[in-house]
Amino acid sequence: MQRVVVDPEVPADIANLLRRNGPLLSRFRTGWSPEPKGARLPTPLVISLGITAAMVAAATAVTGASKAFFLILAGLYATVLTCVYIARKPLPPDSVERVVYRNAQRFRGGYLIVEDFDYSSRDLLSRVQQAIDRIFGSRVNAMGMLDSVRNSVMLPAEEWEIARLLTKLSALRARHHTLARGVRTPEVAAAMAPLERALAASETAVVARVEALERYARHVAAADRALNAQGQVDALLAHLPEYEQLIAETGAARFSAPEIGHLSEDAAQLRRALHDSVRSAHEAFRYLDG
Repeated sequence: MQRVVVDPEVPADIANLLRRNGPLLSRFRTGWSPEPKGARLPTPLVISLGITAAMVAAATAVTGASKAFFLILAGLYATVLTCVYIARKPLPPDSVERVVYRNAQRFRGGYLIVEDFDYSSRDLLSRVQQAIDRIFGSRVNAMGMLDSVRNSVMLPAEEWEIARLLTKLSALRARHHTLARGVRTPEVAAAMAPLERALAASETAVVARVEALERYARHVAAADRALNAQGQVDALLAHLPEYEQLIAETGAARFSAPEIGHLSEDAAQLRRALHDSVRSAHEAFRYLDG
């Protein structure tokens, strides 16, 4: 599922809060607010309190059993009103909804939600986020073989920039489709043709940026595979003396596969492959950074 995209300039703790609460941000976009509308008591509660006061006043005007009846009735009514009022009190000041709402208002324009994108743009953004997740989740990145510090700065910035362009593209496409509805005369078609080409060219440019990011992610995946393979072969190489001793003791040297003697060479080739994969990833990163 597409996650909320947050401007890298937004503080990290606030950014994480916004990313975790996409559905709430969508509700805010529709106009819903968790903030209380005002300090005044609801009209039904004011009327009910007036009735309670009237009961108490009536009790003071009578004596005997009637007075006790009115006082008991007023007490029960006041208890019920108190329970209803407590149940209808506004959300506490530190509720998640209100914290998210206030930060959403404070950083308005610093985040983008799913409603900001048309369907085509959502697909492209999902590709961007999947590529970034693969890069951040790789072993070679965790081991610092890819300049993880630059990744942590540049990749969120690239996600934000692509998302920002996609929202503009989505808005212009929606407006263009609205203007293009109905019968189009040759004059209108001729006037709109350059605009349609501009939209297509802009989308092509954004797609190129997405593909560059995916290309980088593929190089990172290749480096991860080379790293895993190297680890497996190194583990085998560590046990090679045991195999050689077994062959010597059993006199099975003439039956041993020739490949066993090439294990060290295979390990060296995998180390070179890992080096080449990491270098290719760095080159893809530089292309992306440019």
